[in-house]
Amino acid sequence: MNPRSYSITRRAVSFCCVLLFLATLGSASPASYLGFDSNEYPGDAALPSLRRTFSFSGYWLNIPPGADSNEWVGKRSALLKDGFGFLLLFNGRTISQLKNLGSAADVGKVEGQSAVALAQQEGFHAGAVIFLDQEEGGRMTDEQNAYIFAWFDAVIADGFRAGIYCSGMPANESRGRKIVTADDIRAHVGTRKISFFVYNDACPPSPGCVYPKNPPAPSASGLPYASVWQFAQSPRRHEFTKRCANTYNADGYCYAPGAGPGSVNLDLDSSLSPDPSNGRK
Repeated sequence: MNPRSYSITRRAVSFCCVLLFLATLGSASPASYLGFDSNEYPGDAALPSLRRTFSFSGYWLNIPPGADSNEWVGKRSALLKDGFGFLLLFNGRTISQLKNLGSAADVGKVEGQSAVALAQQEGFHAGAVIFLDQEEGGRMTDEQNAYIFAWFDAVIADGFRAGIYCSGMPANESRGRKIVTADDIRAHVGTRKISFFVYNDACPPSPGCVYPKNPPAPSASGLPYASVWQFAQSPRRHEFTKRCANTYNADGYCYAPGAGPGSVNLDLDSSLSPDPSNGRK
């Protein structure tokens, strides 16, 4: 081959490689996925619009915190129709409730079994991850640990996978020490395989009430083992969100793009999967 034709061929091959690389970038899946959760069901009519922004939705199996009823019951098929993945949530017990219910371990076992039964009634199958909603932060008490781990074991025994929603933020303890709730729980899980859905709405690391197509990975929450990160809450917590206050609506809530007061307010989440509970099956 003469040197000139070799040079032309080499340039052509290099050009093709560049085109192939760019095409690969354009078709690559995002490293993380944007989702939302809300105590209120947004309504069937809102789902197509929401799906243009979000890959997955929270899905309450029992009555959400502070609510009087569960509006999510029977909505799995509507969400599936619009292509949503799922983040299955079960509202757990507070410290004060556990003190009045007898054996915390017994309550955890019964409610873990209830979480599975409710998931099955909604059409979710074995292998799906159910996240126990643990709203209270700091170091877990003995009663909380007994409840949480009995709940985990009951869910796992019935063929589902267990996860927990809890704080991923440092909380003050005595003598200047700090504890992260997720770290505290993880230190006691033993051989159980537990998924962690953590909240950390402090800006930074949170970007605030924003809707990136490729949101920050859950590990950006500060916890490398997190599989889901709630990075924005409604209403915003002023003490943590001063640096990103302008990303929220003027009333302090986070709404879907183009929406506002009168629509359902949202918490925003990022996940390593478009279906973090594996609930589509």
